[in-house]
Amino acid sequence: MTSDYLIAGRRIRIERAETLSPDGRGLPLRAFGPFAVRPEPAEQPALLLRPTAEIPAPAQLRELHRFPFEDADAECSFGRCTGGYLFRMTPRDGRTATFFKPLAGPEVLSDIAWGGAPDPTLLRFGLWMCLGMAFAPQGILAIHSSAIRLGDDAVLFLGESGTGKSTHTRLWCDHIPGAELLNDDSPLVGMHDGRPTAWGSPWSGKTPCYRSERATIRAFVRLRQAPHNRIRRLPPLAAIGALLPSCAPSFAYDGALQDAVCAALSDLLAAVPVYELECLPDADAARLAHATVFTPSR
Repeated sequence: MTSDYLIAGRRIRIERAETLSPDGRGLPLRAFGPFAVRPEPAEQPALLLRPTAEIPAPAQLRELHRFPFEDADAECSFGRCTGGYLFRMTPRDGRTATFFKPLAGPEVLSDIAWGGAPDPTLLRFGLWMCLGMAFAPQGILAIHSSAIRLGDDAVLFLGESGTGKSTHTRLWCDHIPGAELLNDDSPLVGMHDGRPTAWGSPWSGKTPCYRSERATIRAFVRLRQAPHNRIRRLPPLAAIGALLPSCAPSFAYDGALQDAVCAALSDLLAAVPVYELECLPDADAARLAHATVFTPSR
């Protein structure tokens, strides 16, 4: 069984998708449902996952980043080897899952379905990492943020975990007429037909908001908790510094991927303002941000 998905306007293909679920029905991730499309074998995918592949022993492997993945109680390792990137997840209880992304072409080799259907949490995160490796050189980035859609426009709110991104976007939904959530954790961003664009994605954190939609980015807003509500537009250097921490952390350890991330951000920042909002978790903060972002003179 081959399953195709359209994410950020790019085709994702999973071969032998029946191996990924215990019942053999295909990808066991409900979040991907809205992105499913009819398989088109003649169309070249941007990402092609082979989940039961034999992975060659990596030559000259250099680990770039090791980090915990708490959702699956796993240790993760991201590295560069001859010809590509290697990403491994080793749960405390369970088998290691490995993904190998060659530098050229859309193919990703993985052993995640060897020995039976994988842990869906590991599968979801592995797909996110692979999509990032495949899409970044094409100018498309997953960015840790909560995104609001208002008409044809999108506003993305950034900040460290616990800053209140989801709280702030809920305030928009409650107090700004027409505002609706586009994605609550990892929307995709990039240029599309000359416009800065945000897309919904199958990765939305704890909020099940999986929308196969896109909108033109009106602004990025970096949130900071404060005992007041105050907003200012950031100058260019501070603007890129506000966005970089919200991109995939592992990619900062590889020169080629980091260059791709910075190039994509530069294109976006040439077209989109970045603000810093010091705020309380109240409706006035949402109204202030809305008035600032949607006032043309600003």
